[in-house]
Amino acid sequence: MHQMQKPHAGRRRERGMKIGLLSDTHSKKGRSQRMIDHLVSQGAEFLIHAGDIVKPEILEQLKASGLRYVAVYGNNDAKLVEYHDRYNLVQEPHYFKLGGATFKLMHLPFYMTADAEIVIFGHTHVFECDFKNRTLFLNPGECCARDRAFSSGAMLEITQELLRVTHYSRAVGSDTFEERHYTFERS
Repeated sequence: MHQMQKPHAGRRRERGMKIGLLSDTHSKKGRSQRMIDHLVSQGAEFLIHAGDIVKPEILEQLKASGLRYVAVYGNNDAKLVEYHDRYNLVQEPHYFKLGGATFKLMHLPFYMTADAEIVIFGHTHVFECDFKNRTLFLNPGECCARDRAFSSGAMLEITQELLRVTHYSRAVGSDTFEERHYTFERS
């Protein structure tokens, strides 16, 4: 009879919930679809859009992914109000729980207090991953590649003990996503 051994606690890689993040898609439907497809292919179980969606077609892309999602209004999303009841659109700051963690979602970085374990924001078009006072502040960067020559997004994996962030960037005209990895211990 074969006996199963318990993995050593220090070596075990615990599988957590994977959450795909994108922001500042503006009107770039092709770039947003490529990022959504990439996040799904990397195992995303939930999608978060941190605002400046701009086009209702991008909301449809989120919905058509087949994953649960949430999207927050950005400062360029006033015209999307008419679609509020059709899609999971929320106003900032939006608090929720997911994967055993508390989240605060916003577009504008005006509510940068550590009143949730994970604070997701957009607007600056710059990827940011900063762990301060047991709070992860995370901006997936610009998906639209307006201010930079690459499209940016991220994956957040939540385990009982860790927060893992993978930053994805794809140069305009390229099919290849580059990756950078960050790991933080949860308290």
